[in-house]
Amino acid sequence: MSDSEDSLRERVETWMVGQMPIIRMHGGESVVRKADPESGEVVVELGGACAGCGISNITADNIKADLIRDFPEVEDVRVKVPSAGDHGSSTVEGGRGGELQYGTEEPGHF
Repeated sequence: MSDSEDSLRERVETWMVGQMPIIRMHGGESVVRKADPESGEVVVELGGACAGCGISNITADNIKADLIRDFPEVEDVRVKVPSAGDHGSSTVEGGRGGELQYGTEEPGHF
């Protein structure tokens, strides 16, 4: 991983903590899996209580729009949300940077 990718990843992580505290307040977790300044691609995964949450798609859309607005180098944001069957302590053990479990039940989810 390059220094510039590390820098963008760290900046996006800091942004997530500052701008999206509601995720953690509601028992959800987030982790930035990719932040490529050259391609402008960012991949964020949500887990914990976000799995099966009725507004997780709205949260994902807000994250996408806000990251593109707040980071000039970001052009494409993918936010992955576990499907409803993949919630609980096994989805984000350890919080940020933890391993997330993936479901495949709903389009747009992994």
